[in-house]
Amino acid sequence: MIRRQRLAAGLGALLAALAAGLAFPAGAVADETTAMAPKVDLVIDVSGSMRAKDIDGQSRMAAAKQAFNEVLDATPEEVQLGIRTLGANYPGDDRKTGCKDTAQLYPVGPLNRTEAKTAVATLTPTGWTPIGPALLKAADDLQGGEGSKRIVLISDGEDTCAPLDPCEVAREIAAKGIGLTIDTLGLVPNAKMRAQLSCIAEATGGTYTSVEHTDELTDRVNQLVDRAADPVVVPVATEGAAECAKAPTLKSGLYTDREEFGQERWYRVDVKPGQELRAAVSVAADRAVSPDYGVLLRAVTVHDREIVRGEAAGTGRTDVISTGLRYPKADSDDENAPAETVCLQVTHSFAAAAGVKATPGLPLELTVDVVDGPSDASDVASFGLGRGWWLLGALIVAGFLAGLVWGWLSRWRVAVWRTN
Repeated sequence: MIRRQRLAAGLGALLAALAAGLAFPAGAVADETTAMAPKVDLVIDVSGSMRAKDIDGQSRMAAAKQAFNEVLDATPEEVQLGIRTLGANYPGDDRKTGCKDTAQLYPVGPLNRTEAKTAVATLTPTGWTPIGPALLKAADDLQGGEGSKRIVLISDGEDTCAPLDPCEVAREIAAKGIGLTIDTLGLVPNAKMRAQLSCIAEATGGTYTSVEHTDELTDRVNQLVDRAADPVVVPVATEGAAECAKAPTLKSGLYTDREEFGQERWYRVDVKPGQELRAAVSVAADRAVSPDYGVLLRAVTVHDREIVRGEAAGTGRTDVISTGLRYPKADSDDENAPAETVCLQVTHSFAAAAGVKATPGLPLELTVDVVDGPSDASDVASFGLGRGWWLLGALIVAGFLAGLVWGWLSRWRVAVWRTN
């Protein structure tokens, strides 16, 4: 009787497990993860002009291939990535045919790095520059799913398929409300191309960057792919002041502002004992500027004593320059110790070219993050020797004793040898 009850109980448990498996199939979790996966479509210009050898002594196409291979190696596992070409297949002079020359080189989906690199290796500069048609097709590539969607367009020239204006295409994509962002990268300094690629990016809230070196191209594409994998953060517009006393108080978040040539922007952040302030700023040149420039981010007290600074310099190779800083506020034994007000000062040395309007100011993006710092002094010290002091002392003592023993043994061996 007892055996029958146990058998029945076991059978009931098995049926319950099967029912649970049917109600919550294992694939359901995987499907949900796939639906939320971020998607990126890299759109590469393979037109004839990509043969030009003006990037680090190699052709633009070779530089793009090298950058793509490094980007593929660094792509986060959760990102579904694809590659689309424009101007890669039709070498003729028929404009109507050339303006249809866009193809999906590698489909958007889970990344097989070997297959993607093999596909990239086949690219040869060929034909036209149908940017508008390529963007429309790329938007179709990214359909489906609820994760972030991003197109990264890399080109060395203007669209050659007007009247299909790429800016209007980008606005049309933005109007669909599918949350798709287009970032653009220009491989050569060219005023008309810059204006067109900037317009495409601005229509969808993306960025435009001018690059002239392979490592810059690799770094920027990597940043954009990583950004697609990050949670979407909507920047908050703020307005810095001309002095700390009148500056807005910011909490952790992403902020946008504009700063005119020769202007300072001030912001305030409250940092409690035991917390660490991490701040970073990027300033973009959205118009023609002089080739040498820099950006400075300072953290100072309300009494104007500098705590820490971050700075960076540029030489016209990119349109965005960034720097950052970290400030750990020492912990306090007083639980009621007040927060310290830290003043953040942002200045840049961009200079307007002749005839360029000074207003509105250059776009500025400020990231503020106030986090819990190390729990005690020993945690801070652990970045250096810290708790390792005892080990260092033990090694010194052990080395000293080993030296004494070795010396005694050597002397004993010499004495024995002389005796014999």
